[in-house]
Amino acid sequence: MTYSPETPEVPIRPHTVTAAEVVPGDLLALSGEDAARHRWHVVTHTQPTSPEVIRVTLRPPLGGVDHEEALRREQRVTVAGRRLDADAVPPVSSPALDDVAFRDGDRVHCLRAVDPQAQDVTYVRRWGAWHRDTEENPDDGVTDAQGRRWAAAADREGDVVRHEPRAVREAEAAGGRRVVVTGLGAVTPLGVGTDELWQGLLEGRHGIRELAGEEFDGLPVRIAGTVPVDPAGLLPRRSARRMNRAAQFAVLAAREAWADAGYADGGTRESGLDPERVGVSLGAILGDASVLVGGDRALREKGPRGVSPLTTPMTVPSQAASQVSLDLHITGEARTVTSACASGTEAIGQAVDRIRYGRVDIALAGGAEAVVTPAIMASFAAMRALADGDPSAGSPSRPFAKDRDGFVNGEGAGVLVLEAEEHARARGARIYCEAAGWGLSADAHHVAAPDPSGDGIALALRRAVRDAGGRLADVVHVNAHATATVDGDLAEARALRGVLGRREVPVTALKGHMGHLQGAAGGVEAVAAVLTLHHEVVPPTVGCAELDDAIDLDVVRAGPRALPASGDLVLSNSFGFGGHNAVLALRRVG
Repeated sequence: MTYSPETPEVPIRPHTVTAAEVVPGDLLALSGEDAARHRWHVVTHTQPTSPEVIRVTLRPPLGGVDHEEALRREQRVTVAGRRLDADAVPPVSSPALDDVAFRDGDRVHCLRAVDPQAQDVTYVRRWGAWHRDTEENPDDGVTDAQGRRWAAAADREGDVVRHEPRAVREAEAAGGRRVVVTGLGAVTPLGVGTDELWQGLLEGRHGIRELAGEEFDGLPVRIAGTVPVDPAGLLPRRSARRMNRAAQFAVLAAREAWADAGYADGGTRESGLDPERVGVSLGAILGDASVLVGGDRALREKGPRGVSPLTTPMTVPSQAASQVSLDLHITGEARTVTSACASGTEAIGQAVDRIRYGRVDIALAGGAEAVVTPAIMASFAAMRALADGDPSAGSPSRPFAKDRDGFVNGEGAGVLVLEAEEHARARGARIYCEAAGWGLSADAHHVAAPDPSGDGIALALRRAVRDAGGRLADVVHVNAHATATVDGDLAEARALRGVLGRREVPVTALKGHMGHLQGAAGGVEAVAAVLTLHHEVVPPTVGCAELDDAIDLDVVRAGPRALPASGDLVLSNSFGFGGHNAVLALRRVG
């Protein structure tokens, strides 16, 4: 907002003169007190009205409303020692805001136009109040009523106030639209459905179990976070036979999310949607490693004729996305993201962008994984990355705990329905929150170990907040990746403290409840982060009886905690082998 004349800086050298000496262009203060308060006006016109009186027309030097003063010729006034081009100072009146319906994301620009050296101050409406638009910690904010009083008094006080509504764009290609979450679905070690997930998180239950199958005999670690029901039994038998286990999880989670968003059973056609305007974006590392292992075993035991023709299509990591596309008749796109344990979060972020820029209007996004297999378990054990213990005595997965000693392998799926805000509101959908932004980075440090500095994680965190159009001071909660590995948890904690500063932002880690769901972790944890915003409750971190002294964070542990009211961004973190870092930013809908 620029109302200043061509000369950006006006040196002020006050001295007194008589009113008879004042000419158009002078910077005038009516008293020494006004000069001390930097309250100046440009003289735009002078007119003698009698032998003793001169009428002067005054306008704030950075633009504003004219007013007139009658001055006696011998009256002493203060001038600034510098003349301006009066024609370059625009007449500006602040509009009344009494009937304006404010929304979060609106801006109000305030300029003290009587001060030639004043800077524009911008307030942004967040969480129902107006806050200074700075990187600093948030102020207490002012109310809508105060914002309206600024505008009402602006002309009288020599200020200029301008309201800038949050942009609302129609659905169009490359439109930069807002994206919202309208549906949730999950299949996890806590059970089938988001209700089972949420209740299990709040109650502090875990779903880590002994692996009873004979194929796990002889393994050094025989515990994992496994889904407690056979997903094939929840699907039509013919369809289930053509899906690997990860795809079965994905289809069940997608169906729940689709129904939760208010769409009809069956898919796009039954819901009256154009299937070309709907997409799928799922993350997976391997999908279901057991299919390839089973095919190799069949080849050795029975020869080539013993290998099923479905082995190859059921082995590829993209099977989950393709099966969701088939099940709901989605033809817009069916993408798969593979970036180690960051896959699910990156898949959600990519779906956000596809909607933002008009490629699709709706997307089912998240992750699905089923890699609790003997070979994978043996590999993780050989890396000395796995925790062990008796699940009946409590969760063996202990994020951020002083005695943490590794992660617990897990499986499941988490899916969000994302929509362009205009599309969701047009159909009267229930909106959980805004999928406001996301950030990526790469450590470029090691094939498996995290960068101990946390610099790559910090970069992804900052990028997510920036992409959301927010400030670091807006962050109200973090759903941490925290796998319960010694070095990984410490690197994440270091990054969070470095980015968030000394603010005590509540942090929770869910892998004590479920283990590490690999490529599905980001999807399931995003579902939990959405529910945290929706219910305004932060679930506790299970397994962290004693916090590591080096984890300098406010970790929620003893039980659920109310989500702080002063803030509107929740971050969901995912980091993967090889240095893949992905962070999702979710915002309260105002």
